[in-house]
Order: sequence, then C-alpha cells, then structure tokens
Amino acid sequence: MEEKDKDYNTQRKKLLMPEYGRNVQKMVEYVKSIPDKEKRNEQIKAVVGVMGTLNPQLRDIEDFKHKLWDHVQIIADFDIDIDSPYEIPTRDIITSKPEPMEVCRTPINARHYGRNIENMIEVIASKEDGQTKDAMIKALAVYMRQQYLIWNKDSVSEETIFNDINILSKGKLTVPGHIHLDSISDKEVFNRPGIMGQKEGQPRNQHNHKNKNGKKRWKK
Repeated sequence: MEEKDKDYNTQRKKLLMPEYGRNVQKMVEYVKSIPDKEKRNEQIKAVVGVMGTLNPQLRDIEDFKHKLWDHVQIIADFDIDIDSPYEIPTRDIITSKPEPMEVCRTPINARHYGRNIENMIEVIASKEDGQTKDAMIKALAVYMRQQYLIWNKDSVSEETIFNDINILSKGKLTVPGHIHLDSISDKEVFNRPGIMGQKEGQPRNQHNHKNKNGKKRWKK
C-alpha cells in the first residue's frame, strides 16, 4: 500500500465523543444520511443500544437512557432529525459552563478545628438561650474535643475546649456552668482523616502478616 493510500486518524474527522469510538460516530453519521425519518428513528434506537453496551458505567447514573440520547445529539453535532423520547438539548445548554462557586476566603482561626466548627459556633451563638441551645453547645464541645485529640494525642481539659468556644465566637458564646464533658477512656483512639482503621504507630499502606515461623513481618 502506498503512503498516500494509508488512512491515519489524524486525517479522519474529529471524534466528538471519543469514549464511544469511531464506529459509533460512523453509525450516527449513517443514520443522519437516511432520507426516511421513520427508518432513522428505528436505526437510532439500535445505535443507542450499542452505546449503552459500550458504556455500562452509565447505568449507575440516574436516568442513564436520557444521557445516551443527549450523547447522540453531541455525536451528531446537533444536526440529526429524529424523534427523541426526551427533550432535545441545544448546543448552548450542553456547552455552557457552570457558574463559578463562591469560595470563602475568610482565614480559619483554629485549623485543628476547621471551618465547619467555626460555622457551627456562629449558628449556635445566634440561637435563643434554653435547653436546646445548651444541648447544642455540649454536642459542639464533645465534637471539638474529638477534633482536638486527633491532632494532639495529649489529654485536653474541658476548660480548654470551653475557652476555645468563647474565643472562636468572639465572646458571643459562653458555655453554661452546669455543662460538663464526660471523661474519655485512655484506650480511646481518634484517627486523622484518611487513615481510618490504621493502628497507632503502624506505617501507612502496610499490613501486618505472619510468616511460616509465626513471626510478624511487614508487607508493603
């Protein structure tokens, strides 16, 4: 075969959805060329079936069939006259970018507690005094103690936690005198995020095994 007769991907039409491959794109292009609309509708259903078989992971997505029919429009470059069982999307809808999410740039005052706890403190401080607010304060204090012990394995007094609540709330939230934290067992272990189940002092990504002699060995 001469060099000029060879068929290179770089010389072919660009794949609009590479995950379906060139054969599916050729199928859609063929359906577009069928003059009879009834025949087009019949053939495009078969193509959608093939697309679902090639991408079984889409079945985990809610309303995956709707997704497949939208993909037909994209592969056809939004230029195919068929009767879709779903509302036909426009190019603008598919290609439009989502609105950027607003990022909170306020610095975190206590990183070992995190922003969520600061937000919780602000919400609780806005509540009216009463039993409900007291219960929320105690639950907050218990959670803050757990977060504190994740990063600092030493024990922490309830006075320290209560004082942190007052500081983080800028004086708007004071723990009532009748609230006290239950004691924590010395055997209690709070793992850092991302290493659930890892034993204290055990290297990350390693497992404890025994060899034939019954001695423990580490295996990466």
